[in-house]
Amino acid sequence: MAEHRVLSMVLAGGEGKRLAPLTADRAKPAVPFAGQYRIIDFVLSNLANAGYLRIVVLTQYKSHSLDLHVTRTWRLSTLLNQYVTPVPAQMRRGPRWFAGSADAVYQNLNLVGDEQPEHILVLGADHIYRMDPRQMVDAHVESGAGVTVAAIPVPIEQAGAFGVIEQGPGSTIRAFREKPSVTVGMPGSPGQVLASMGIYVFRTETLIDAVVANAADEQIGNDIGGDIIPALVQAGDAHVYDFSENRVPGATARDRAYWRDVGSLDSYYDSHIDLISVEPVFNLYNRHWPILTSGPTALPPAKFVLEGPQGSGQAFDSMVCGGAIIAGGTVRRSVIGPGVQIEPGALVEDSIIMNDTVVGAGAVVRRSILDKNVVVPTGAAVGVDLDHDRRYYEVSDNGIVVLGKGQRVEP
Repeated sequence: MAEHRVLSMVLAGGEGKRLAPLTADRAKPAVPFAGQYRIIDFVLSNLANAGYLRIVVLTQYKSHSLDLHVTRTWRLSTLLNQYVTPVPAQMRRGPRWFAGSADAVYQNLNLVGDEQPEHILVLGADHIYRMDPRQMVDAHVESGAGVTVAAIPVPIEQAGAFGVIEQGPGSTIRAFREKPSVTVGMPGSPGQVLASMGIYVFRTETLIDAVVANAADEQIGNDIGGDIIPALVQAGDAHVYDFSENRVPGATARDRAYWRDVGSLDSYYDSHIDLISVEPVFNLYNRHWPILTSGPTALPPAKFVLEGPQGSGQAFDSMVCGGAIIAGGTVRRSVIGPGVQIEPGALVEDSIIMNDTVVGAGAVVRRSILDKNVVVPTGAAVGVDLDHDRRYYEVSDNGIVVLGKGQRVEP
């Protein structure tokens, strides 16, 4: 793979309303994932593993938790001009927040001027996947395009959630429609559409010209997917990159080309379930392309104790983080975060339990997401009676019960 001067811009400023209550006091990319990670760790790990070590993270809403995680975890060598830097909204166009992703880039063009890159990677911060971005950059350079858009087939019924690409000859893009209400399927696969993954490689001058022109036109929106990409498609300067062709060291046939947008509670839940089977749909244990983070290193290993009439401390088809204590309780098909306590006789099934939550003796938790420091009292139940749960908690379209940080379960 050729060496290119690349600056990476990670867009991490969205509100994340569809992940509420998990985003009540944190940005979506800062939401915990798989126990010890944050969602943003996945995009940053891909960039770090590829050696792209000049990264700015553009933040906005409720960014404190995200800023803290990035600055504490992602410390690189300033001696070698390597960095991962959170950049809050600069308000360079007046006292207002970013008007959209294109405006976020426009307001941070000074960062581009500082680095003088040949190409700019622009990536979302709220996706779960492995990817070697060097291969996409190489394809982009070879094509000579102003922009290259990474894409993956998705079911046609999901088209309204994505930018939909109509591919032309070779890797060119004939048309790009952002979140269309009506569309047609791919040639040869009518039940699918080619969806943008929110990952772009731009020639630097192309991106600068595009966002400057966008900022000057008050009649159009300020979104990369909705405005910049369609304009470059119309100019014949956009190509598509087939994500299924990306090869990551250590990937299995089962988890190759895995990508999930975790923008909703149900997709967030489903992405966790993808982790815990014997042959997982997404394999966190690939040491050749690791997902990196810094966890609470002072925590002791997970502990499984108390064998007796109330039950034994045990877990099946689950992931259990350090500091967790399964004390006479049973866990099935779940992800247990750091410092969680499962007390005697408790049952946790098909659930995601975050840091320092306590599930009391004899309690039952099913098909639920419990944020940090939740308390499930002795004998209480979550996810058993959805009619009851809807009166007190958030319940997703697929019936997943979600409790926010520090919430206590109502008896």
